[in-house]
Amino acid sequence: MIRLNIIKYIVLLLSIFTLSGCSTFGYYMDLMAGHNELIEKQKPISDILANKETSTQLRKLLEKSQNIRDFASKSLYLPDNDSYRMYADLKRRYVVWNVVAAKEFSVKPEKWCFLFVGCLSYRGYFSKQDALEYANELKKEGYDVYVAGASAYSTLGWFDDPLLNTMMYKSEARRAGIIFHELAHQVVYIEDDSAFNEAFATAVEEEGIHRWMIKSGKEQEYQEHLRDKQRDKQLNQLLQATRDCLKELYKTKLTTIEKRQQKKNIFSDLEKQYQQLKISWNGHNAFDKWMGQELNNAHLLLIATYNELVPVFKQILKQQNNNLKEFYVAVEKFGELDKQARKSKVNQIQQLVNKEM
Repeated sequence: MIRLNIIKYIVLLLSIFTLSGCSTFGYYMDLMAGHNELIEKQKPISDILANKETSTQLRKLLEKSQNIRDFASKSLYLPDNDSYRMYADLKRRYVVWNVVAAKEFSVKPEKWCFLFVGCLSYRGYFSKQDALEYANELKKEGYDVYVAGASAYSTLGWFDDPLLNTMMYKSEARRAGIIFHELAHQVVYIEDDSAFNEAFATAVEEEGIHRWMIKSGKEQEYQEHLRDKQRDKQLNQLLQATRDCLKELYKTKLTTIEKRQQKKNIFSDLEKQYQQLKISWNGHNAFDKWMGQELNNAHLLLIATYNELVPVFKQILKQQNNNLKEFYVAVEKFGELDKQARKSKVNQIQQLVNKEM
């Protein structure tokens, strides 16, 4: 496996030297250095479990993670490889920080294009300081910017990704979901279509959590997870509605000063609506810190990326009688369509979903 990783590194380096300019080359080198940190810190989970000095808490979490990992391949038919068979403690809360940006009067994300994965709606950094510095550069150019910490990291099967301390959530459902989600990216991944990729992986994640929790006899915990997901959905709907209002505002012929004032008013209304939403949650405040930020266009962009098309993929799974193997085949064929054909098919399925609601 080590030799294979070295060969892949050589391929990456040759590609970078061939295709990249100086600034892009430096960025790729930083990414490779960050990935190398993960490799250096990772240890086989089997070795950690065999070590008598391993804490009881970590031992339980890792044992459960390996049960979940086995389930992913045996019951969800996700790749059976060495991903998430290693563990790395990075001694920090997030593995990467993603910079998201949009123009002052736009809800369309800026995109960055990379080797192997195509164009993405964010630019990732292993260093928070580097991410903040790049975000500040974009701010000086007049962009709305958001720096989002990410708990998970995937090389899309290029390497065997380790389980990270950043992925060890308190909720078992979330711990299972993140493994299912990241492995799903290794099944189907379409260049230049973040919405497609993330919605597919999220659909696999949600179906996987359901099957895992039921199999584990944790119906009550699963119901608690569903309540959390319902709150997520309600907040996302509120953010999407705000995004739609901004989109309509930016189409108008108002002056720059008028648009800025209206934009400020819309975000002020968002805060008021969030407070009303919390009342229906009996004061549940898990989103207070996020909502307490100085929100701008960029904060709303990843909402659509991760959530908008999930019902489409759930409908495809339903059409395959919830057979995951057939579902993956159907999605892979879907992904082989050109971008315009995919968009047309998405619209057809969305119309079907709307009729059944």
